[in-house]
Amino acid sequence: MKKIKPKSLTQGATLAIVSPSWGGPSIFPHIYQMGIKNLTAMGFNIVEYPSAKAHNNHLFANPKMRADDINAAFANTDVDGIIATIGGSDSARLLQYLDLDTILANPKFFMGFSDITTITTYLNQHGLVTFNGPSIMAGFAQLHNHSADYQRYLAKQLLSAEQQYVLPTFSQYHHGYPDWHKMALTGQLNSPITNPGPTFVQGTGRVRGQLFGGCIEVLEMLKGTKYWPKPNFWHNKVLFLETSEDKPSIDYVRYWLRNYGVMGVFEQLSGLMIGRPRDYNTDEQLALINTVQAVVKDEFNVCDLPIICNLDFGHTDPQLILPLGVTIELDCEGQYLSLVESAFQ
Repeated sequence: MKKIKPKSLTQGATLAIVSPSWGGPSIFPHIYQMGIKNLTAMGFNIVEYPSAKAHNNHLFANPKMRADDINAAFANTDVDGIIATIGGSDSARLLQYLDLDTILANPKFFMGFSDITTITTYLNQHGLVTFNGPSIMAGFAQLHNHSADYQRYLAKQLLSAEQQYVLPTFSQYHHGYPDWHKMALTGQLNSPITNPGPTFVQGTGRVRGQLFGGCIEVLEMLKGTKYWPKPNFWHNKVLFLETSEDKPSIDYVRYWLRNYGVMGVFEQLSGLMIGRPRDYNTDEQLALINTVQAVVKDEFNVCDLPIICNLDFGHTDPQLILPLGVTIELDCEGQYLSLVESAFQ
């Protein structure tokens, strides 16, 4: 399938803000406004679509309205990119209303994570390069309290079209945010934790493949539906998976991964990347790593598939931006990951 890349963003670009899932801005408007403020400070113009600040109950009852906003933002020639306000739990309900013809004819930067996985993976299966990365309320609202290194990284990713670069590792990470009900804590992060860096679990040499993935719990909602990849889709893919703030048990992660094994996915992949799990302690992180390898290697005898765990993406902060459909190289000897093509035209 032909790869469809959006145009890169520039200073002064217009970003459409939509709520494809939960109506978080209607409940925590101060968090939402901080995210908008930080994006504006980066030099972007903001246009809020009706779903952006709509009441959560209204959004839940109207999945078509949420899809209509996405369709309209892609169709609008004055819009350069689209970012979700936050995740949620039911965006799968709007997929049937997405206008693929309009979206694919007007490729644009589209980014979100968590429940937005339903949209980014669906559109990517039709060729569009989409982006797994920060949302307005979870990522951009806290940007001013992140390290200078991460702020530079995020600005560079949004405002340049680098052809090749090594994915950075940040010195500290955070498990979530202080109570959003307390306005005095708006935009703050929970206490920092020293980041030991990624764990290369198995694999040798260098491999390349196209990125695909997102939140593992959200992907479970798509299995068995017409929005799930075809059996041969997984060939030459590097699958990235991460867990949400719901902190699924390691047993559940085992069962979900076992399902990928039964489908024959592991034999087709070029690599498997696992994000740092939200709210797992050190022992639980190690248990998760051992579980991932046990399923892939011991249960399905896929011993040479590169597996890298504890990566900086998903529901912990800071998080990398991962462009679905773009080629990544995993170097198991040098122990680094690099994107080897631009995500943009």
